[in-house]
Amino acid sequence: MATLKDFSVEEKLSAVLYVQKIDSKIDEIKTLKGELPMEVKDLEDEIEGLLTRIRNIDAEISSINTFIDAKTNGKKDAQALIKKYEKQQDNVKNNREFEAINKEIEMQELEVRLNEKHIKDATFELRDRTNLHLKTEEKIKEIEEALGVKRLELERISADTEKEEQALTAKSNEAREKVDSRILMAYTRIRDSYRNGLAVVPILRDSCGGCFNVIPPQRQSEIRQHKKIIVCEHCGRILVDSELNDKVTVKF
Repeated sequence: MATLKDFSVEEKLSAVLYVQKIDSKIDEIKTLKGELPMEVKDLEDEIEGLLTRIRNIDAEISSINTFIDAKTNGKKDAQALIKKYEKQQDNVKNNREFEAINKEIEMQELEVRLNEKHIKDATFELRDRTNLHLKTEEKIKEIEEALGVKRLELERISADTEKEEQALTAKSNEAREKVDSRILMAYTRIRDSYRNGLAVVPILRDSCGGCFNVIPPQRQSEIRQHKKIIVCEHCGRILVDSELNDKVTVKF
């Protein structure tokens, strides 16, 4: 039984071309999904970020309410002292005591006004924080609706293609075992270098099927002879002639 090293150049090219055609079909399925997986992840991350914002806003609202409660109690205490001092004024014995109590009343009145100002400012801030909370919740609802649509679309596509993709992946792994190890390494390296995943391409209209640069007639003749592995001098992709490309087929 022949080993991989005993295979002819044509057989080696056929083996790696077969892998390319399977992988290209897998790429088509992934293209069908498009950016959906990334879009879903981005929307999920955005929602998580907004939820964190709401938690922070709620913490701020709680802190503001605590502040307002403290200032409200401070105002009540000051008002109670004012009443207390006003009663004491009825029992003063001299002007000195009257002036001293009157000064205390003025201080407490100032304390009341100061607390009222703090309460007013904090109430405005509380309103702003509450509005921001509501707007953030509305934003989350909008994103959740968009996320729901994206998820359904992704689930639909995944349901339609999952079995096919799994079968093709298994077929690709099996086919790779029949490819010369050095050619497979080159194939993987080249494939990873290009977004379209094309590492083995045919000659199309006298040009490289990957970068579309013209292949000289002499070079095309050498490719058709299958005596050695030839790569495009412009993009580095493995080149095969159209006849071999048509000959190697994959049943999907």
